[in-house]
Amino acid sequence: MTQAPADGPPLARLFAIAYQALIDGLHDRLQAQGWTDVRPAFGFVLLAARDHPTSVTEVAALMGITKQAASKLVNAMVSGGYLCHGADPRDRRQRPAVLTSRGEELLAAVERIYGELEDGWAEVIGASHVRSMRGDLIRVLSDPGDGQLPPVRPPDAELAEPR
Repeated sequence: MTQAPADGPPLARLFAIAYQALIDGLHDRLQAQGWTDVRPAFGFVLLAARDHPTSVTEVAALMGITKQAASKLVNAMVSGGYLCHGADPRDRRQRPAVLTSRGEELLAAVERIYGELEDGWAEVIGASHVRSMRGDLIRVLSDPGDGQLPPVRPPDAELAEPR
């Protein structure tokens, strides 16, 4: 069995802790700002819908859940006003999820809050270290062929379920 590096715990553990701290901080602040019905899974779907109208099948693949669970998730987001059902001009049976202005407002609030949380990190380690960390992670995580970051996916399908 391999020992942890002498300079600290494995990066995977640190990234998991950092991810959870950021997500918890985000949802605490969203709640405080009145976004009381937002579940962790919403962000992944909103990001996908921001890029293009998204089918339930695409949501299921993105989230690693069944089509039935994806349909429930999309319907909850439609009920909350974050998405609406669009129309597919090629197939009238398809009703892709489309981002609404409320969904755009939520994404804007999330970006602001993430900025505030990163400002908190900058107070601890310095803004230049946060910028450097972001640049290093982009370099490490980007596809060597096209330089693009992979899509953001939930770490666990349980995110689709209510807390």
